[in-house]
Amino acid sequence: MPGTTTAPAPASSTEGGWDGGTPPAEEIRALLRTARDVADDLAADAVARDRAGRPPADEAARLREAGLPARLVPPARTHGVDWRTGCAVVRETATADSSLGELLARHYVHTWSGRFYGTPRRASALERDTAREQWIWAGAVGAAGGFDGSGPDLTLTPLASGYLLDGRLAVETAATVADQFVVDAVCAVTGDLLVVRVAPGRPGVSVVPAGDRLGQRVAGAGVVTFERVTVTPAQVLGPRPHDTESTAPHTALAGPALRLALCHVGLGIAEGALAEARDTSRSGLAARPVPADPDLLLAYGELASAARTAAVVVERATETMAGALEAGPDLDVDEPADVSALVATAETVTARAALHITTRVLELADTPGLDRFWRNARVLTAHHAATHRLRDIGEHYLNGTHRPAPAGR
Repeated sequence: MPGTTTAPAPASSTEGGWDGGTPPAEEIRALLRTARDVADDLAADAVARDRAGRPPADEAARLREAGLPARLVPPARTHGVDWRTGCAVVRETATADSSLGELLARHYVHTWSGRFYGTPRRASALERDTAREQWIWAGAVGAAGGFDGSGPDLTLTPLASGYLLDGRLAVETAATVADQFVVDAVCAVTGDLLVVRVAPGRPGVSVVPAGDRLGQRVAGAGVVTFERVTVTPAQVLGPRPHDTESTAPHTALAGPALRLALCHVGLGIAEGALAEARDTSRSGLAARPVPADPDLLLAYGELASAARTAAVVVERATETMAGALEAGPDLDVDEPADVSALVATAETVTARAALHITTRVLELADTPGLDRFWRNARVLTAHHAATHRLRDIGEHYLNGTHRPAPAGR
């Protein structure tokens, strides 16, 4: 398995701004080649792993061996990647195994938590540690509900120094293989919402893997329980405002960033399903010395158009999000509404394309395991009602306002 990372030297940071940077073009190309190699490796046994549905311990080792978790952190001078490149890695991985694509998508967005909620100095330290130690991040911030329908119920009880964390939370990925959980909890005394990070190995932290799931079966979903877990002041990233009016513009990007990263997973599912069905159809046509069926050509033309249309919409949202993230604390107060509306559009188009393509290819190709694409698309999009997103888009179009969706999804 190719690897592309070495332990980076510490980067400097100041309280006035983050240690930003964009990797050289050749480094980006090398990372994308690594992502393609990882995708090829995952595709080789994707059907067997999907059927087994085990927690992704072996898969996490493969990702670490390739250096992907270490690379998927916010960009700095010595480590990390820009938003466009990070999403491209997620999409490439998802074409072969959307469970691992979702794991990387959530990991990447969670590594931005220091920038969304904390100080530049603390964010830089967390990002350096993540790159050096190859941490995988998991958790949920602002979650309205988890995969099992439960909502987060986490509280922080103040101590002389720090807090005690209690409660139960459903997480969608990497529950049993994560090195850091990032969650938000309410202070039992002040009512403030605080974003904190907790290492899974701490006393009082327990994880129960999810049972047999319809799709995304190798993502590592599970329920995490915290019982009187000590949280030091250094583990508190910062506050999460209760309402949009008091939320800083760059903090308001947290929810749309996660939703957009998951759009790349959905797009990868659609593209992976279409490519696998195409390869099957090509094999069948090669065995018959007859012209291709015009109806088959029409079907593939329609599906390819749907996938390419979704890609254009997602890529436009990705470019806009990238610019907003690069602005950081200097982001204009009105920008998050525009970004969120574009992300809602990308979600709507991608969900429809993924569900349509993964359903239709089952009629076009007879390949064992092809159904996993539909099951994965169904689970990934289950919590994103199209009517809510369309209302958000319509409200922004008519009034120039937008109520962001909860950050935890």
